Amino acid sequence: MIRTLGRFELKTGDNVARNVTRRSALVLALMIVAGAQGLRRDQICELLWGRREQFQARASLRQALVELRHYASSPDRAGLEIVTDSETAKLSAPADAIDLWLFDHLVSLGTPAALEQAAHLYEGELLAGVDMPDEALEWLRPHRETCFRKALQLAEALSELAHLTENAAACGATLANRLLVSDPAAEDAHRALIRIYQRQGKRSAAARQFKICTEALNQALGVAPERRTAALLTDHTDDRQEQPAPPLQRPPPSAKPSVVVMPFEMLSAGLGSDDYVADGIVEEVTATLSRIRDFFVIARQSAFASREKFADVQQLGKDLGVKYVVQGTLRRAGDQLRVSVRLVEAESRALLWTERYDGRADDLFLLQDRIAEQVAGAMHPALLQAEIESAKRKPPGNLRAYELLLQSYPKLWRRAGKENAEAIDLLNQAIAIDPLYGRAHALLAWAHSQNVVYLWSLDAERERRLARQAVMAAERLIDDDPLAMTALGAALGQSLGEGERARSYVETALSLDPNSAWAWARLGWILVIDEQLERAKDCFERALRLSPVDPLAFNFKLGVATCWGHLERYELAIPIFQEILARYPEIAWAHRMLAAFAALAGDMDMAHRSLDALLKAQPKASIALMRIQHPGRNSPKLFARLVKGWRLAGLPEES
Repeated sequence: MIRTLGRFELKTGDNVARNVTRRSALVLALMIVAGAQGLRRDQICELLWGRREQFQARASLRQALVELRHYASSPDRAGLEIVTDSETAKLSAPADAIDLWLFDHLVSLGTPAALEQAAHLYEGELLAGVDMPDEALEWLRPHRETCFRKALQLAEALSELAHLTENAAACGATLANRLLVSDPAAEDAHRALIRIYQRQGKRSAAARQFKICTEALNQALGVAPERRTAALLTDHTDDRQEQPAPPLQRPPPSAKPSVVVMPFEMLSAGLGSDDYVADGIVEEVTATLSRIRDFFVIARQSAFASREKFADVQQLGKDLGVKYVVQGTLRRAGDQLRVSVRLVEAESRALLWTERYDGRADDLFLLQDRIAEQVAGAMHPALLQAEIESAKRKPPGNLRAYELLLQSYPKLWRRAGKENAEAIDLLNQAIAIDPLYGRAHALLAWAHSQNVVYLWSLDAERERRLARQAVMAAERLIDDDPLAMTALGAALGQSLGEGERARSYVETALSLDPNSAWAWARLGWILVIDEQLERAKDCFERALRLSPVDPLAFNFKLGVATCWGHLERYELAIPIFQEILARYPEIAWAHRMLAAFAALAGDMDMAHRSLDALLKAQPKASIALMRIQHPGRNSPKLFARLVKGWRLAGLPEES
């Protein structure tokens, strides 16, 4: 196992990693921390070889990747693979090959055995003691903070287990003490120890730990322990026993997660007179985010009033009552401007999203508009993903309708029938709690629609009936919710054949939130059916610009590929389908398009392979079934082209 927690060690068993230089090892370390999304090549060069010329840095990176491929090819490192293309590099490996990945996986499982194993894995700070350039250390810092915060949460979770075994208590105490070595003022770790001592009947040890906690917090931060920490000493009952939960109900508007956009920091010398540049960007970003109905955005006046007061986002979150903080920096070199923006969760200080934008000072207004548009487009899914992760951590019995809906999102995006069915179940639970929850009805309509068009159900009429019922329920309840309107547009356009109503809903959604990547993509699919292929392609490309790492970005790319295919530019369409299917082989429905377009392009080998993959995943697929369930059936000209391709590829006429 590659070790990154408390040390950095590439040795596997008795096999020492030879022929791996220090810089190559650092490349591997960065890829491990970056995880599945990998890193851009230019980003790695900037972090590790920033003082070299670009061509030298890229050459050094290529050599490092060669060394790492040789390292990964060792027989005792089965499953390790360095995956690269012209733009990115990432590590592919089983979760149990890397302690950090296994730690994250075990924590997410949440079972007592998994939590104990995770505690054993955490031997200290992420990449502790590793010497690296300042740029790389700055990039690593928020990842270290996130890992440390997870370990703190793990220590508390172990201390709160329903059945605190001797082994679990020992694991929790060892982990908490290890964390206190790194940060003596980590109140969560003190709290875990106090709780463990209390539950073991060691009252004096608990009191002693509280005293240590009080002194550490006073010395480091000048504050007293939180009320919930002090309460552990006065509550001699099992603090896991909760009072009966209040009746579940739909959260009021104030329950929406809140965001503040802080004034950006000027990093270049002599930029004091240019504060207006950063302030203008902040104002545009604040105004643009305010249009997103899922989040409550703090007024810019409050943010600017706090400009000098807060150095710590955690304290800022408490004082302004916000869950998320947007921070940014501005650099200038002559007429060139570089703006960096990041999204941080206030309580944990975890970095959720970051991006960089370049432009010219003479195009200032265009630059402000572009940054505001792209930040809002990319930040919406990042904020949503953070809320989803928060909902996952709630005990099932305490889930409100809103949190059940949040848990349905990743299942709706998962590209598989099983997860779509689970999403339907979650949405029905949310509706049972709050029958007036319009967004839940709208997403339910979309989920049933997906069952039709992706052939996840062969009872298309039943799914359409359920989708229509959900549409009718949602229409009376969604008010001005752009996401719900987009979901209705998807359901109406995909499976119910009501293109005009679908377009009306999606265009209304875009008027309310012009930076919704999903709404732009849905408009693109509607325009495909209307045979407005160039406009449709523009919509998909805009969605990708707005949210390049969106959980539905694969769908946006497939939209572009579909447009190219119907424009008979098969040489542009086919590589996109191949790229998406290589990355997401479970998207079997994409083979419907690839098989047809490959056959029309004359590549019968590819057409046959793609058709085989489709029939393996969906044995009942046939031209007759496509006439009933394929969304393209509502466009006679385009559907005729697909039917011709399917026949050439050998798709059966009947199931």
